[in-house]
Amino acid sequence: MKWQGRRGSRNIEDRRRRSTVRRSGGIGGIAGVLVLLAGLYFGVDTSQFVDLGGNGGGQTVQSADITPADERAAQFVSVTLADTEEVWTDIFARQVGQPYDAPTLVLFKGETRSACGGASAATGPFYCPPEEKAFLDTDFFTTLEIRLGAGGDFAAAYVVAHEVAHHVQNELGILGQVNERRQVVGRTQANALTVRLELQAD
Repeated sequence: MKWQGRRGSRNIEDRRRRSTVRRSGGIGGIAGVLVLLAGLYFGVDTSQFVDLGGNGGGQTVQSADITPADERAAQFVSVTLADTEEVWTDIFARQVGQPYDAPTLVLFKGETRSACGGASAATGPFYCPPEEKAFLDTDFFTTLEIRLGAGGDFAAAYVVAHEVAHHVQNELGILGQVNERRQVVGRTQANALTVRLELQAD
């Protein structure tokens, strides 16, 4: 992909150099993960009750050094996000008849907080509807290439576009409708709705 030197998005919130505070005494292990997932499902921030770290109570954890690969990833994400803004602005104008309200993409490294709970490299990229923000750890691209065997610019752009598509679902009311439906159906149907939501975002 030819992306160097192209316009980047202004809707980037860079948290990679911020320090974070990790609390101890919360719920850890698998129980902690389940609490976080429940919070994401119901749209409640449960991260204050969870301690998946274990580096001491209330300690400030400095973010890792920003490498050249991190900077390249950040520039690439910015250009890709700008592309999605152009595409969706045009589609909304022609097919929806209303302006497109672009999401903010939060870049972080290590961990950060969101209205949907705590975020870390382990959670992977995600979209948080209450904030209308997508969250992405720049280390994820390394994971994508080394562990998942999906290297290259196209795979990385696909990830960004997928999270933006969840924002489009939110803008159109689809996300809210599906979440309401998932609360009144059985587990199997709820899972099926989640799969359809993900496939539509793809």
